[in-house]
Amino acid sequence: MFRVMFHEPRIPPNTGNAIRLAAATGSELHLVGPLGFDLSEPKLRRAGLDYHDLASVTVHEDLEAAWAALRPERVHAFTAHATTPHTEITYDPGDVLLFGPEPTGLSAEVLDDPHVTNRVRIPMLAGRRSLNLANSAAVAVYEAWRQHGFHGAV
Repeated sequence: MFRVMFHEPRIPPNTGNAIRLAAATGSELHLVGPLGFDLSEPKLRRAGLDYHDLASVTVHEDLEAAWAALRPERVHAFTAHATTPHTEITYDPGDVLLFGPEPTGLSAEVLDDPHVTNRVRIPMLAGRRSLNLANSAAVAVYEAWRQHGFHGAV
């Protein structure tokens, strides 16, 4: 399935919602530190509800540790600064869907990382800064999953 990566997430409920997303879609959630919260925070637990046991969640100390563990062939970095819409990418199982921290998004350093193979954006109306992190991840995962016929869904 697909691997969602949050680089240095800051808002616990977004990560909690991403845990639900991972459980609902069979995706993996990878959190790259430093995290802006403790994984036991009540807001994160409440947002994830009882999905923690159904989701694959891995915490990596930093980006280099994540790359070493995952050894990704393709990394799609989601950024408002890209020109390619997320729907124009063909996704493969095992791809990493990379998202940056709230409220800044991915840094230039991360976007320039040699592991990043594509920079993509989720279209929105002009003058809008960005979508919520968890919502962005859901849009991306469901597009990738749709391309594979929602394999495994009921």
